[in-house]
Amino acid sequence: MIEEHGRVVATDSGLAWVETIRQSACDSCSAKAGCGHSALAKLGQSAVHMQALCDISVSVGDQVIVGVPEEIMVKSSLLAYLMPLLMMMVFGLAADAAGAQDLVTAVAGLAGLGAGFALLRWHFHQNQHDDRYQPVVLRRVYGSPHHDSLNL
Repeated sequence: MIEEHGRVVATDSGLAWVETIRQSACDSCSAKAGCGHSALAKLGQSAVHMQALCDISVSVGDQVIVGVPEEIMVKSSLLAYLMPLLMMMVFGLAADAAGAQDLVTAVAGLAGLGAGFALLRWHFHQNQHDDRYQPVVLRRVYGSPHHDSLNL
């Protein structure tokens, strides 16, 4: 389970809206003090609101741990990265096999890339209410100084 710390900002029947701070991998790197990429990552940090399934009692302001199953993250990441690229290759190779000129083959590849993104958007839209893909509030965090500094 991939876990993230957050704060409950609203509750509903069986759901909680949780606010988290988007963090980069730079936070765990020992070279972050002298790295320009780390400085750029800090500029882009912002709060993210997510709806999470919640079967425990939480109140607005509670610090919580939200989790997403690892296999769902891996499958979603692979799909998000590979679908557009595979569609681009299929369209481009099909145009090349049909004897199209290089420019037409390149345009077909770009059309395939666009079709891959459209198909990906459709897939995630179709599954947005599937409980397997929803984050879940795992537990409340009590009195941890690290989480009290999450003043969102």
